[in-house]
This record gives sequence, C-alpha cells and structure tokens, in this order.
Amino acid sequence: MSADISHEKAEYDIIQGVVLFFLFKVYFCCYFGYNVTYEVIFLEAYDKLVKPISEVNYLVAPNVARYRLIIRYFFREYEKIHYWLHSEDVYRMMKEVEGYEEYTNDQCIQDLQSLVEWGNLIADQDSRKVKTIKDFMNRQYRYQLSEYSVEIERMTLRLEKMNIEGSSLEPTLLERIYEHLKKIQNIKDKDNSDIHDWLNELMNDFTRLNQNYQDYIKTLNSARAEELMKTEAFLLFKDKLINYLRTFVIAMQETGTKISLELENIAMEEMKPLFIAATDYELSIPRIDVELNRDEILDNYQGKWQSLYIWFVGENEESEMDRLNNITNEIIRKITHYARQIAEMNNRSNNRKEQYEHMADIFMKCEDINEAHCLSAYVFGVEDCLHLSQIQPRMSEDIQQGVYQDHPSSLSFEPHSRIVRKKSVRLPSTDHSLEKHIQQLELQEENRKKQETLQKLIVDHKIIFAQLAVIDVPTRKTLLNWLSKGLLDSDHIGKTEDGNTYYIDDSHSQNQCLLKCEDGNFMMPAFEIVFKEDSYE
Repeated sequence: MSADISHEKAEYDIIQGVVLFFLFKVYFCCYFGYNVTYEVIFLEAYDKLVKPISEVNYLVAPNVARYRLIIRYFFREYEKIHYWLHSEDVYRMMKEVEGYEEYTNDQCIQDLQSLVEWGNLIADQDSRKVKTIKDFMNRQYRYQLSEYSVEIERMTLRLEKMNIEGSSLEPTLLERIYEHLKKIQNIKDKDNSDIHDWLNELMNDFTRLNQNYQDYIKTLNSARAEELMKTEAFLLFKDKLINYLRTFVIAMQETGTKISLELENIAMEEMKPLFIAATDYELSIPRIDVELNRDEILDNYQGKWQSLYIWFVGENEESEMDRLNNITNEIIRKITHYARQIAEMNNRSNNRKEQYEHMADIFMKCEDINEAHCLSAYVFGVEDCLHLSQIQPRMSEDIQQGVYQDHPSSLSFEPHSRIVRKKSVRLPSTDHSLEKHIQQLELQEENRKKQETLQKLIVDHKIIFAQLAVIDVPTRKTLLNWLSKGLLDSDHIGKTEDGNTYYIDDSHSQNQCLLKCEDGNFMMPAFEIVFKEDSYE
C-alpha cells in the first residue's frame, strides 16, 4: 500500500512540475513579446541542428544485429498500443530468434542499458511489482521507445520497402487535385477544420505526384534500365511500358491543362484567408511541450501553394508539367529506338546466316584450292593490299612516264615531343550583336504582322468562324489554340498571349461551318470568340 501511495505522489509531482513549466513559458512570452520568443525558438532549432544525434548509434554499433532486433520488437509492440515492455519480454523474444539460442539475460540487460544511454529507450522503475526492500533495491524497470526512435524506425522501414514498393505514375492524383481545386468556392464557407483537411489533402496529393514522377523517371533513366532496354527480353515488356507512359501523358495533357486553367483563375489574395483558417486550426490543436510558430506555418502553406502553381502553370519559364511531358516523350522515343535496333540486329543475323550457308555451298563446289583462293579474293577482297595516299595529279598522261619524272609531294607532320609544341594563334572573339539585333527586329515584325492579321478578323469584338475568309496556317493555329483554352474552362473563359480576356459563345455550336485555310478546309461547330470591349482597341 505504501508503494502505491509513493508512486501516486511521484506522478502528482511530475504533473505539477509540467504545469508550472508551461505557466512560466506563457508568462515569459507575454512579458517579453513575440520577437524574444522567436529568437528563443530560433536558437533552440539551431542547437538541435548542430548537435550529434546519439539515437542513431544503434544502427552502426558493433552489436547492431541485436540492437535492431530489440528496437524493431519495441516498434511492433508500439504499433499495437503496447508501449511499456519489461526485460523479460525482450529476453523471451530474443531466445525465439534463430541464431540467438545462447543469448543470456545479462546480455539483454546490457543491451537495454546501452539503448537507454543513447536515448532510444526510456526507462522507468516499475514500482507496482515491488513487495520488499530487496525488490526495490534491484530496480525492476520497464522500457518505452522514445519519439526519435519511433521516427528512425519508420524511416528504416520505408528504406527496406523502397525497392519492393517502387514508384509509379498515377493519373488519379491529377484527377484528385483537379477535384480539390473545383471545391475552392464551396470550401470558403466551411469551418476551419474542413479548410485544414481540404488544404492538407490537396498538398499531400501534389507531394505524392511530384515524388512519384521523379522516382519513376529516375528509374527509367538509370544505367540498369539502359542495359535492360538493350536486351531481347525487353521486347516483350516494351509495348506495355509505352502504353503505360502514353496513358499518363494523355491524362496529364487533359487534366493538367484543366488544373493550370483553374490555378490561373485563382488569385493569391483569394487563398490567404484559407491559409489563415488552416493555420488557426493547426494552432488550436493541443500539443504537449511543442511550441508552433504561426508565421512558419503560414509561410509553409503559401510556399506549397506557390510550388503547386509553378508546377502546373510555370513562372517566366517552362512549367514542370511541360517538362515532364517532354521527358516522358523522350523516354518513349528512346524505348522505341532500342527496340528497333534489337529487331534490326535480329533480322541482320538471320539474313547473314542464309548468306553464309549459300557461300559455303559455293566454296564446296570448288575443284581445287587455287579456285577457292580466287573465289575468296573475289568475295572477301585481296588479303594483303597496298594503300596509297597523298597521290597528286600527274603532270602528263603518258603511260611511259615514270614516277621519278613527276614532282614530289610533301606531307607535314605535327611534332609529338612535349618540348616542341605548335604555336597557338589567338583570334579575337566574333561580335554577333548585329545578327542578334536583326533577328530581334525580324521577330518583332513577324509578331506585328500576326497581330494585324488577327485584328482584321475581329468585328464588333467578335471572331465568328462561320464568317471568316481564307486564313493562313499561323492564324489558324492561334485561333484553334484560343478556342481549345476557352472550351477547357468551365466558364468558357480564356486569355490570349497578350493578356486579353475572351469567352467562347457556343449558342450556335449545333450548326456546322466550313473553315477555309491555306493548307486545307475542315468542318467545325459555329463557335464565336467574344472579347471584352477594351480588348484589341
């Protein structure tokens, strides 16, 4: 009874100490202000960054096999919500492992003590089993995994399964991201918890998409993949891999374009209230001995959203989606190239086999060795021949004239000595500024003519396809590009390369019209492109 009372008193003292510690931190932050709190957090983070992590010592210790078995056993029990274990449990587990039949209880106690010293295990004296003073002096402990050890063991599990699980290209992630973006108008009226869940699901899907595509492309570009692509066994796998990549490219072109249009219509100012709501909910979650920084959480959300925007839309350069499209197409071309080479090698070897058999039959029909020699010279060429080079044109066509009567020809050689070196001639760099300026002027003139051509097609702020005359190829490509952008948007709204806003009028789309172009004519629905009044004026 006295042992139970002392144990309860110890727990009460610990709880009281924790409460006083938190009250002191609150008073400290309120008294000194936010800036002082930020500096303290920064210094704490810096100390954690530079100090050694002793919790990973068990991965490289001399008895690493025993330590990893013990930590893995603790982790398996941790997942079963069985946090505290005794040395007897660990000893019983080790005795059941093959190769550790001679494992002793003293070794178990020593291993547990080493893990406690490194911070992998937390030891607590178990006073519930104490009945006598002798039992109390022996100090029976129970052990629990530390937070660092839990995360380290999770990391080792992911490393073990990395080659088994692998990576993949999942078109469903693109569809889920697009569905999340479509809910942005409805999510604004939801609670902070719903906004937090929506934003985290969106960012998690984007993170998985980015990581999976990088890992999968890395495996296809590895040296091992290059070797496999050059083998005949790869021909059986080629079509399946190409279909898989093309399916993803098609899904990315369709859904990815919709995502980019959705992101272009969402302003950053429109997202800030959602970031603030998600940050407020993150700070409202009660945590013990963990102090979160509001600005860091808010910057994290804004940074992830900016990465999502750049990935699909791009910023002053090619977007990651376009880059992934080019990489995937290049891989498909490489796979097709290797497959064609393998097929050509197989066909060449088959043809050569027939040729060799036919040639062997001809040699077998030779009457003697001299005839065989003549046939060999005719088929394979002369065995030893003289190769002449640097032959100058002769001075005369007289066949009786000898070589001593012609002028000699000279041939210069470069010295191979390290001492004698050829004198290098330094030439001034060539100035290409004039050519660049001319190309720039030509490009500007081409763009000006293109704008003038498009301006002539706009009548009353509209481009009516049914009323267009014969148009050239660049104009056709531009108009169809505007039309596809507008039709992909849910509101049929798009923007030109100059930033002019337009929408697609499909009220007459049930009618067909003939679009006449310089490279051919084709039938299409009678769409109309309608610009704002301040556009193209």
